[in-house]
Amino acid sequence: MALILDIGQGAGLAGASGVRPYLPPLLAGALARGDIGLDFDGSGWQFLESPGFLLAVLVLAVLSYLAERSGANRREVGLAGGVIAVVLGALLFAGSLAAGNHSAVLGIVAGVLCAALGYAAVSGLLERAARRLDEGAAALLTAYADAAALVLAAIAIFVPPVAFLALVAFAVLLIRGRGQAERKYAGLRILR
Repeated sequence: MALILDIGQGAGLAGASGVRPYLPPLLAGALARGDIGLDFDGSGWQFLESPGFLLAVLVLAVLSYLAERSGANRREVGLAGGVIAVVLGALLFAGSLAAGNHSAVLGIVAGVLCAALGYAAVSGLLERAARRLDEGAAALLTAYADAAALVLAAIAIFVPPVAFLALVAFAVLLIRGRGQAERKYAGLRILR
């Protein structure tokens, strides 16, 4: 049973990092420093709760925010965020498994997959929604994504089995988003 809880926690934290990469590791690290809900001490992954790591994540978050607001190439900023999300997701999943005295190697692989699934599903959703909104309203989408990532991370830490539902929701979002894109292009072919 403990393994399933550790997997749920890791999957939820990795998926939350895929949604938005910075707040989930900051929340997990801050709670782990106080041994609230999780604790990386003695697992070999205690750096996840170290002030240096948390400061580095905070600096990356500020740089990302500045890049998003500067009008830099959205695609490049998004891809950089995706890479960071996958790395942080892998670290959090591995740390969750290691904290429960399980192999962290599987956590790295599964963390990459969970974070990539969350990133693909939510970034596609945000992209489709931003196209339909004016610029001011579209800017709020990242705030909503940050809030969703934070809530999902908290759920993963305190109610790990519920985090599995987030993975299902990501898969549904991804499938429905691709299905809508295919229907759109199929309709355009009919108009020719």
